Amino acid sequence: MAKNTSQSKNVAKEPQNSGPTEIILRFEAVSFSYGHNHHILEKVDFSLRRGMKVTVMGQNGAGKSTIFKIISGVLKAEEGIVQKNPKLTIATASQSMSPEDRERSVRQYFEKCFKEKVYDLDPRIDTVLNIVNLHAPHDRIIKTFSGGQQARLLLASALIQNPDLLLLDEPTNNLDKAGILHLTEFLKNYPKTCVVISHDAEFLNSFTKGVLYLDVFTKKVEQYAGNYYDLLAEISARIERENRKNAQLAKKIQENKDKVNFFAQKGGKMRNVAQKMREKIEEMEEDKVEVRKEDKTIRNFTIPAQEIIGEVVHISSFTTIDLKTHKPKERKVNISLKKKMHLRLSGPNGIGKSTLLETLAQWGQKSERKEVVVAPGVRIGYYRQDFSTLNFEDTVRDTLARVMEKEVEQTLRATAAGFLIGPEMMGKKIGMLSEGQKGLVAFAQLVLLRPGLLLLDEPTNHINFRHLPIIAKALDQYEGAMILVSHIPDFVEQIRIDETLDLGK
Repeated sequence: MAKNTSQSKNVAKEPQNSGPTEIILRFEAVSFSYGHNHHILEKVDFSLRRGMKVTVMGQNGAGKSTIFKIISGVLKAEEGIVQKNPKLTIATASQSMSPEDRERSVRQYFEKCFKEKVYDLDPRIDTVLNIVNLHAPHDRIIKTFSGGQQARLLLASALIQNPDLLLLDEPTNNLDKAGILHLTEFLKNYPKTCVVISHDAEFLNSFTKGVLYLDVFTKKVEQYAGNYYDLLAEISARIERENRKNAQLAKKIQENKDKVNFFAQKGGKMRNVAQKMREKIEEMEEDKVEVRKEDKTIRNFTIPAQEIIGEVVHISSFTTIDLKTHKPKERKVNISLKKKMHLRLSGPNGIGKSTLLETLAQWGQKSERKEVVVAPGVRIGYYRQDFSTLNFEDTVRDTLARVMEKEVEQTLRATAAGFLIGPEMMGKKIGMLSEGQKGLVAFAQLVLLRPGLLLLDEPTNHINFRHLPIIAKALDQYEGAMILVSHIPDFVEQIRIDETLDLGK
């Protein structure tokens, strides 16, 4: 067996003194599994100090959100110890709003963040809403907010608690540029401990000073000082060192094997020499290091377009929301999309982008609505930012098979494999997957559907940034009609856009 050298020389050392750098939380040999064969963490060790700003990195499905749930007490470690400062307060900004919370008003939603009545709640609400760049009446019902605005409320619900340990799970998802800037400034000045899961490297590097890297292969956490770019440099240097050492050992091992064969043929005492050399070879094999397996990326893919002649979709009017008065306003337009035409919808959170996409997606169910018209027979591929088009009780295999015109098992599995969806995932329910894995299933669906109209609502949410250039290339080359909503400029710049409709003007 090769030795595992996953612990880096740059790993941050744990300070033992109290005061500003005291350890407020520590994982000691913590293990956790979902079911018998789904191991997530194996004897994980790391610590958090007061005032640290740390990011949790790792491949989709590695278990980053699971670590948050163990820290907050939602899940319990199967083995090992999670030590916490007895007075430690923890707040988590989750990735999605529960159905119960969607029925609450803004004030009711924030009231439930506290165990006891807070008498200055309204000014506190105003303060945190300003931090996340959202201005809304406190009596407004949450389900009337857009997905991006609900994401800001999730974030604000953690900030209002002013916890000792702030856990943020993909906080920039659904946030526009102004929202990300507001959040970044807040976190730079936040005096307490903050741990963030995010695939936005630029956002992370603006304020984090440490990395907890969860290796999906070893199931362990490596703790590094520095930001994500420092982590990449350290991993690259280590891989180079390990490969060089292994190459030198492999050369020596082969030389000794050649000598063993020579001495073994001589017989007599030479056989004893050969046996000792075999033992030496075994020792050198043990000295080989286990080279780190890099995060896998999805394969290059194409979304086949349905053959359509003529107009695919026509938009004559749509509704926007006035962000100050929160009243709807109808706007007249004349937009016609044919094959190979790509339209981008832009504008601030809450203006009505997702609502317009939803109207288009439900064209067949709401044909009495004439402001948008989709040509008969057009297959619509709809990527929703909250994955509500996926049935969480269905298995991954059934989810993919359902969209195929003709079910071909080999095609289904080959397509799935390209999105890192292996045989072990096929029988799992969608609800058991990480958010990033759900996103990859949604893209695999689009490939198998072969749509004529592609509707994409924030398709970068939850997706590992390593996959984004590949996804952008596939969308750029898509030959059907496409309507895209995305707040990520670097991503949009890689995609051919023929026309932009700014709902904010």
